[in-house]
Amino acid sequence: MFKKRCYTLRYQANNKVELIFPYQQIAVNRPLIDQTSFSILVWNIFKLKRADCIDILKNYADKTKLILLQEAQTTSPLLNFISQHNKIADHVPAYCFNDIYAGVMTISDSLPTSLFSFREKEPLIRVSKSALVTIYPISNSKQQLLVANIHAVNFSIGVKVYRQQIHLLLNHIKEHTGPVILAGDFNAWSRQRLNLLYHFVRSIELKPVNFLVDSRKRFMGRPLDFVFYRGLQLNAAEIISTTASDHNPLLVNFRLDLH
Repeated sequence: MFKKRCYTLRYQANNKVELIFPYQQIAVNRPLIDQTSFSILVWNIFKLKRADCIDILKNYADKTKLILLQEAQTTSPLLNFISQHNKIADHVPAYCFNDIYAGVMTISDSLPTSLFSFREKEPLIRVSKSALVTIYPISNSKQQLLVANIHAVNFSIGVKVYRQQIHLLLNHIKEHTGPVILAGDFNAWSRQRLNLLYHFVRSIELKPVNFLVDSRKRFMGRPLDFVFYRGLQLNAAEIISTTASDHNPLLVNFRLDLH
């Protein structure tokens, strides 16, 4: 049995908000990936506090198959963006304030076949961080693409809760036999956190995306945002410099490697 709080909110054009639970059957009418190459955008959008944030999303709406957001808030500008671009957004509300939900959001062009949401409370401030696993069909393949979007806990003494959150997510990923993308804001600002993160991703054979010009958001000298992958070929990776958030978006292009 899953906990009642393990739900996801789905937003799409001309539909009411849906409540989606783990293992719920989802009727999928088309694959997400129907060509050999595709792009994703990964971005902590700083609770949409800055006006030009939506402009960045609009610029990459038609250039990407997936947009993985952290600190996404269900404000009118973001929901209008989803509707106007005919996107499907699955959102894991970590907390709610003034009827606005905040948490990770995965935006795509088509429905996932299944999804699983995760929440972990910050040990010190007692506000949750969230993570989401979505699984998408691939055209002309029995395999499916697993996409994991995470905003890791930040304010903690030691790494016990950090380990718990990432271990829970990776346990789910390791059971998947097809291609995998794991990305988000990992808050890996200490040597202990960074070493733990790399230990975990190596244990399930994920590789990191490296950036030739690395302008990722850093804290205490260490990058916070990462993309890891498996069962895919990396075509290109760049970081988009912007003042629309306190993080820079990561733009990555992959090629299917299903043979």
